[in-house]
Amino acid sequence: MFRRQARLRREYLYRKSIEGKKRAIQDKKDRLKRSLAENVPIQLDLRKNALELQKKIEWEDEGPRRSVAIGTEVGGGGGTHQDDEYRWAGVEDPKIMITTSRDPSSRLKMFAKELRLILPNSQRMNRGNYEMKQLMDACRANDVTDFVVVHEHRGVPDNLVVCHLPYGPTASFTITDVVMRHDIPDIGTMSEQYPHLVFHNFKTPLGLRVMSILKYLYPVPKEDSRRVITFANHDDYISFRHNMYKRVSGKDVELSEVGPRFQLKLYEIKLGTLEHLNVAETEWALRPYMNTAVKRRFLSNDDGWNQDDDVEA
Repeated sequence: MFRRQARLRREYLYRKSIEGKKRAIQDKKDRLKRSLAENVPIQLDLRKNALELQKKIEWEDEGPRRSVAIGTEVGGGGGTHQDDEYRWAGVEDPKIMITTSRDPSSRLKMFAKELRLILPNSQRMNRGNYEMKQLMDACRANDVTDFVVVHEHRGVPDNLVVCHLPYGPTASFTITDVVMRHDIPDIGTMSEQYPHLVFHNFKTPLGLRVMSILKYLYPVPKEDSRRVITFANHDDYISFRHNMYKRVSGKDVELSEVGPRFQLKLYEIKLGTLEHLNVAETEWALRPYMNTAVKRRFLSNDDGWNQDDDVEA
């Protein structure tokens, strides 16, 4: 089993390493194809190898037209390591394991219980004295697709780590403004239907990447599901809301919040799993102390509210 895992990881890293070279070649093919279709002069850097590229174009098909992970169009025969990470998304339901830091407080245990309710097909596990490598190997052996870890500071949940298995990525978020269901009196029970997802204001490539990481934690819902989970981005803070809805009359809809609610802020994405974070490649990291950090928005181009920006997954 360990040899197979090592071989599969080597193959994945090799495919990821040659991705840039393939993208550069595909870009040249696309530019040459565009020049021939529009009957314009071929660009200077393509003229030397134009005949060779044209012969290759004749023998290739369209291939996948859209990247599964980030929803952007890729060239013929393209695809990225993100497609490799989420190739079974939407085909098989995700299987999620939730755990905490060692020696959790009672409030962190309650928050982990509520995460289990808002993430379908998830299980909660006591951390105990297990090492991270042991946990990762056990999850891979049991076909777990995502591993979620929550941390705390003085009893208040303050960090959420989402690790996609078997190869990554690992996204880390800070958690603020937590209001748990346990804090709301007489809130009642929660439906366990698969929820519809609404994403607001995720526009940039990084925003689409974060949207895919969050979206693929959830299975495909049924059309008649009355449960809605919203991720709304404002100034790079992702507000999480959990609602049930019912139709009152005609097109009127009544929303009722069932909790919990909190805000997430992304600070790092690593191209690896939790046991390899020290040597994993950093895809993106927040640099809050740069001169331009205050006025930059990484998940969206602006923070204006536009109803057309809402995407139902």
